[in-house]
Amino acid sequence: MIDLRAHVKAGDGIWWGQGAAEATPLVDALLDQIADIGPCRAFCGLSHNTRLADPPRALALTSYGAMGTLRSAADRVAVVPGHYSTLPRLFAEGLLPHDVALVQVSPPGPDGRCSLGFGVDYTADALRHTRTVIAEINARMPPCPGADTIPLDRFAAVVATDRPLLAATSRSPDDIDAAIAAHVAGLVDDRDTLQLGVGTLPEAILDALSGHEDLGVHSGMVTDGVLHLVDKGVITGRYKEIDRGVVVAGTAIGSADLYAALPSLPVEFRPASYTHHPGVLARLERLVAINSALQVDLTGQVGSEVAGGRYLGGIGGQADFSGAAARTGARSIIAVRSTTAGHSTIVPSLTGPVTTARADVDVVVTEHGVAHLRGCPLPERAARLAAIAAPEHRDELLRAAREEDL
Repeated sequence: MIDLRAHVKAGDGIWWGQGAAEATPLVDALLDQIADIGPCRAFCGLSHNTRLADPPRALALTSYGAMGTLRSAADRVAVVPGHYSTLPRLFAEGLLPHDVALVQVSPPGPDGRCSLGFGVDYTADALRHTRTVIAEINARMPPCPGADTIPLDRFAAVVATDRPLLAATSRSPDDIDAAIAAHVAGLVDDRDTLQLGVGTLPEAILDALSGHEDLGVHSGMVTDGVLHLVDKGVITGRYKEIDRGVVVAGTAIGSADLYAALPSLPVEFRPASYTHHPGVLARLERLVAINSALQVDLTGQVGSEVAGGRYLGGIGGQADFSGAAARTGARSIIAVRSTTAGHSTIVPSLTGPVTTARADVDVVVTEHGVAHLRGCPLPERAARLAAIAAPEHRDELLRAAREEDL
């Protein structure tokens, strides 16, 4: 095990990458040694490290949401609300921990430089403002194009590993997912450029798009569904206004097959300062943003962070992409199951904060249909949204709309 005490001191701010790009051996070393190091602040995104479900008291965790195992520690995680596009600025201004970085990289090439592989997202931006960088050089992290490589002498210390990259797991799509996916596919035109999230429903949507032609992708992440559509010739990027012929993303979340295929795919991993930048997104005139939610209220406001008083997610890039798609792109779509645990996801009022403004939502889709909201006045919005709610909740929603004078 690496001794971090030579590089980390009490009061330091530490950050590390997310998902399968998380430098788990280094994070574990930090958790083992934090009592000797002393209290520190730390920032991370989506984590699958089960030890972070109950982090040591000496490590004050900060994140942009409660995702992965951080959801179990939501009462111990200080969530910084903000669009994903603002993370580079928050690191640059010293508002997020940035003294020490724990990064996972690919083995060095002939030029002695390492790639961040598919873990670029906020990592590449944060590295520019970090004093000390400690690296896990994982023989199984593939070198991927898109971001600057890193010389070995940039690392204060390294640990060599040869461990499998963590594969994402999800349930198989059911009939409800398939119904939602079919509705969404009908809203996507050939040659559109897509942004999607990760999970069962986004994968079902991608599968439903297998009959389309010449789609492009510019997104925060790529998944197995993207790989399958590239293999089928559906995703070509041939008509993208920028980065023509290339899938652009910040990271990859998927299976071992996806990770192994990445070096041979037309994929480039770019930092958040590019993937989510409003100026970049404004150039994608056929951008279709497809996102999900915990709740949608009767005016079209979207909540994706808190439900039932519990922090269950984060703003992430939803507002960045939804806003761009609604203003300068093709359309912004929110796709959601009509009920969760028996409760309607179409609600009179959100029980948490507004993640995405109603003006940035063009269409809401459930398994029961499609509610077109672009250019739609408030009273008609309530009626259209109630019409795609679960049948057993529609009368209650319409009654609430009348009481609220919507």
